[in-house]
Amino acid sequence: MSIKKLIVAAMLAASAFTVEPVVVLAADLPDFARIVETEGKAVVNVSTTSTIKQNVSSLPEGMEGDPFFEFFRRFAPQQQQERQERSLGSGFIISADGYLLTNAHVVARADEITVTLTDKREFKAKVIGSDARTDVALLKIEAKDLPVARLGNMADVRVGEWVLAIGSPFGFENTVTSGIVSAKNRLLPDENFVPFLQTDAAVNPGNSGGPLFNMKGEVIGINSQIYSRSGGFMGISFSIPIDVAMNVADQLKATGKVSRGRIGVAIQELNKDLAASFGLSKPVGALVNEVEKKSPADKAGLRAGDIILSVAGQAVASSSDLPRLIGAIRPGQSVALEVWRNRATLKLNVVPEELKSEDARTAQREYRAPQATPDAQNMKQLGLALAELSPQQLAKAGIKYGLQVRRASGLAARAGLQVGDVIVGLGGEAISSFSQFKAAVTSTPKGGTLALQVLRQGMTLFIPLTIGGEE
Repeated sequence: MSIKKLIVAAMLAASAFTVEPVVVLAADLPDFARIVETEGKAVVNVSTTSTIKQNVSSLPEGMEGDPFFEFFRRFAPQQQQERQERSLGSGFIISADGYLLTNAHVVARADEITVTLTDKREFKAKVIGSDARTDVALLKIEAKDLPVARLGNMADVRVGEWVLAIGSPFGFENTVTSGIVSAKNRLLPDENFVPFLQTDAAVNPGNSGGPLFNMKGEVIGINSQIYSRSGGFMGISFSIPIDVAMNVADQLKATGKVSRGRIGVAIQELNKDLAASFGLSKPVGALVNEVEKKSPADKAGLRAGDIILSVAGQAVASSSDLPRLIGAIRPGQSVALEVWRNRATLKLNVVPEELKSEDARTAQREYRAPQATPDAQNMKQLGLALAELSPQQLAKAGIKYGLQVRRASGLAARAGLQVGDVIVGLGGEAISSFSQFKAAVTSTPKGGTLALQVLRQGMTLFIPLTIGGEE
């Protein structure tokens, strides 16, 4: 081959190798700058001033070395001093006439709130309302024709998609960070009403209350919390979904408070074995452990062992979905439930009542495992020793019949049964005798699963017990 032909071939090979990947990369990279330019104007800085009162000693300075200092320190009257505390956060405008969203913890206990726009204009803000449960606050500034953030649809959010956070971390205004949606529907400890978005977009103190954008430039969340062992960003941050935030904002704007529904049930998550024991092909829904007497659930006909599959047509994928879906229903409004019972679905209508307290929990009975019990009935193939409760013990526990676990080993221990547990039902049906329990065990084929309803320290739960053989 001639030198000329070699040069042409090399040029063609280089062209094929370098040009095509550049085009692909350019097409795949998100355009963050466009979002900042077009949507960033709706992001604001929220600064607050709070007055902190504290008691201080009335002793003059310099007495610390005096031998009578400790005596005087104990008995000298205390003086109250005030100091000003300032904090920073972020927010975004949701209406042209001055309504904006931020976190409730950003404005908690604030005496004065100042909102600064990207064009450096400053406005005093008032709190229309805040909701500590979801950490959402609605503010109002007196202004017109403001830039407004466009809101996204949570149903379209996908794990792995690019997101952009804008806020004021450590006071650095209009800071832009990016990442992806790491997970959806994250529940944090002691929180059942917010299915958080988890992201790896860098969020630090001062980002709180700022928006999380998708690549369409729509707000899909409010940056709220971080997981950190150092106090700074460690790759995990949490945002309040925009649909949850707007539901709260609409209620705050209308009434200044948030009303949530409750139906009065204790629930637990389903696993594969429990689902199979109830005849479900997969572990979906919320398993009802207990129904409060005279509660909306009781009046609607719900009972322990029911599995709630949907609320008003919205699927309950896991038990964590139920408090949020019921909480979103206006108290007094009837709602349809799809329930799995006796290996079939049925429809029930329930009318939620208002959740009276943010700390409302299902009432717990004061039951403790008795010290003295009748002779135990042994079920060696399960690793169980069971004893019937006396009438006094039944009355104290608030149940009609129960079998207390005196020993749990082998299959029983692996299932999660513990000494002191009281078995009160099978798959939601109450048991009334040891012979009934034994018959259910012996009639279950090897490898089959029984859903045991168990009373443990005043709370009920279901435990799947897999039968391993004959007695």
